Amino acid sequence: MNSDPVYPVARTVAPLVATHLALHRATVDGASSVATGSDSLLPDATVVGALVDAAFWASLRREEGYVPTISLAFLPPSANVHPLTFARPLSLDPGGLARLGPAVERPGVHLGVWWNGDQLAVWGTTRTIPPFCFVVEVVAPGLIVLKHRPRQESQKFVNLAVIEGDTAKIIDESASLVPGCPAVLTGLLGLDATGQNRDAVQMLIQLAVSMRRHRRGGTLLIVPAATRSWEQSIVMPIAYAVQPAFAELAGLLNGASSEDAPDAGALRRAVTAVAGLTAVDGATILTDRYDLVAFGAKIRRKQGGAQVEQLILTEPVVGNEPIRVTPGQLGGTRHLSAAQFISDQREGLALVASQDGRFTLFVWSLPEELVHAHRVDTLLA
Repeated sequence: MNSDPVYPVARTVAPLVATHLALHRATVDGASSVATGSDSLLPDATVVGALVDAAFWASLRREEGYVPTISLAFLPPSANVHPLTFARPLSLDPGGLARLGPAVERPGVHLGVWWNGDQLAVWGTTRTIPPFCFVVEVVAPGLIVLKHRPRQESQKFVNLAVIEGDTAKIIDESASLVPGCPAVLTGLLGLDATGQNRDAVQMLIQLAVSMRRHRRGGTLLIVPAATRSWEQSIVMPIAYAVQPAFAELAGLLNGASSEDAPDAGALRRAVTAVAGLTAVDGATILTDRYDLVAFGAKIRRKQGGAQVEQLILTEPVVGNEPIRVTPGQLGGTRHLSAAQFISDQREGLALVASQDGRFTLFVWSLPEELVHAHRVDTLLA
């Protein structure tokens, strides 16, 4: 049996994550169908701790000067995952994992880990991750993300915890129960928002990921298509107004049938193009029908509108409590202008990416009569 984790955070996080996975599995209909033969994909605390421990120490190694950005998936080498299997399984030695890094650094390639007798071992690689599979990903030195695929029809991973150095943030799914929770946050938590188009929510999540990835910072405003009242909060004329509106995103979403998802490749290219516009100084504006109407737009306070003095800040992690802060405590000009926009245009949604990787969703909270800022960095890592 593998020895106890040396990395203290692994010992702390392992039982919490294992319990969360067990509870989640118990609530899913037909969960027993995810078993491969008699082997369940559900890891216990020992497995979680061992994978986190190995990933953390491997993340501190260097292979020819590069950080090993590896992904460990807990699953057996069954035919349905199209495995590339090694003749001899490899141990979870951090040095060995780092040496494998160059072969598996591309997105979507995972090192498969399963039992070899009474030891966990790397059996090979896979690009197919079945439902409910547990994954530990090295993002950067000392930065580890724990995730899983939550259900049969889900094509994306949902973060369970983010570990950075000596701190760990466990994702709290109950954040979706906050009144007025934006659908994009509900989607990031692996849940379905009532009355929301799942494809549209996933598209917004892809936009958020792409905005964060370009590391230039940016603001994306989602405004009602049925009215132009949002223009009261924008400096006119807009330097980069789009006429006619760019409708590729809307076309891809509307063209998909109820049974089929939008064309993944076309949607990814359209999302990348729109997200790239957010790198331009100013805000990019989409309607709630997902037509692009402007980018590089300057936000201003609506005539007669009250200046934002306070807002509510939350983060969907265990132990977080809502606090009231000033816009300046969140960040710079982008955060202040986004908060002001939502205060004036309460049917809107603002997504703000910082250059340092922070990501915030701004919506209007009816119960509190304040702007609500949802920090979602941990869900996008």
